[in-house]
Amino acid sequence: MSETLEVAKRALRAAEGDEALAFVSSERSGLARFAGSEVHQPTLIENEVVELQVVRDGRVGLAVANRTDEEGLRALAARAREAADSAPADPDFPGLAPKTEPPAVEGYDEATAELGPKEQARLAAAAIEASDLDLYGFFTSALTELAIASTTGLAVSQSMTDACVFALAAVEGASGHSEQTSWRVGEIDPAETARAAVAKAERTRGALELEPGSYAAVLEPYAFAELLMYFAYDAFGALGLLEERSYATGRLGETVFDERLSISDDALDRRGLPKAFDFEGSPKQRVELVENGVFRDVVWDRSTARRAGAGRETTGHAPPSSLRRWGPLPFSLSVAGGEAGSTEELAQLVGNGIYVSRLHYLSIVNPREGVITGMTRDGTFRIRGGRIADPLVNLRFTVAMPELLADLPGLTREPVLVNEASYYDERYPNGVLVPAVATARFDVTGTGSTPGI
Repeated sequence: MSETLEVAKRALRAAEGDEALAFVSSERSGLARFAGSEVHQPTLIENEVVELQVVRDGRVGLAVANRTDEEGLRALAARAREAADSAPADPDFPGLAPKTEPPAVEGYDEATAELGPKEQARLAAAAIEASDLDLYGFFTSALTELAIASTTGLAVSQSMTDACVFALAAVEGASGHSEQTSWRVGEIDPAETARAAVAKAERTRGALELEPGSYAAVLEPYAFAELLMYFAYDAFGALGLLEERSYATGRLGETVFDERLSISDDALDRRGLPKAFDFEGSPKQRVELVENGVFRDVVWDRSTARRAGAGRETTGHAPPSSLRRWGPLPFSLSVAGGEAGSTEELAQLVGNGIYVSRLHYLSIVNPREGVITGMTRDGTFRIRGGRIADPLVNLRFTVAMPELLADLPGLTREPVLVNEASYYDERYPNGVLVPAVATARFDVTGTGSTPGI
């Protein structure tokens, strides 16, 4: 039995006869941050968090603690009971998840799990040494263990690893970005990542302005992943569908995107950051969200499935308690690749337009219509005659994702795993598998700063 599962079972015993579910997350991680080509702010974390959910007469109480000794767990149970006693009954509470057997998944690598601070600093230094420009970013890796036990007999656990190197080469008037993510550190090359960032930065010197307007565009995986995730928060979740506030409302079964586009949410895929179960303890399932342009489904948890009725069941997408108000979320998006071998081939398909490496300052303007605003950064270029040409200043944009996805001249063949973890809260490694895409419509609304620091 894993140590985290043993802690979950001890927390369950502290509930003293109440219906209860205990969730335990443990993390051992390190983050070696660097700025101006110097390693600084090393962060080492060893943490264990216990959540106890107590159910009393249809009322649900939740308490969270870091103490895992017997006295701490008894105090945790007392607070959870008090929370349940003061909470109103929840008519949509589906009860605790039943005993189940989660699917077998990969996602654990011993070499990654054993990385210590010296090795993490060494890998950060390898990125710095490969850069001819000032380099900013980090190398991070972790071992995370999750466990859930409940009075229904549910007892599941999983150990997972993840590693990421992020590199931003930046000087006055130039900046370029690159990153790599995997659950196996052997698949990450910090030096290669740094060189890619430097090469892009060198191409951004002498950036020009661009008139606002609608342009064809090539989006690198990093840019496409950010747009897709912001769109997915509402468009691919069951709560938004049930509350009729998402783009999915009234569109399931319809062809609404380019026929080249197929999107799934698949936490079982070994190319991503695999997960076996969700935060209710339900097994993860692959969900076909978009198939050849047809909007097929959204992701579900047990609460939204209960509200929907008609035999609907969870797909294993219950979020952590901190995000529960958003309903089930697609943490493992995967976009099928296309026919293009490179972003240069996508530029040839576009002919004339813009090339976007990365985005920031994104904001959802209208979730019902999938309207998102933000800025490009760290590598924006003009495409002329099918070639990636003049560097551009950072551009402001406002796009309607359904329009952007309605006409896709091409996608690259091989999806890239793009990190989507923030590393500020409890570690839960997640990312999206996406190719680069060419779109016929990307709406530029203004210009921003020049590249660089």
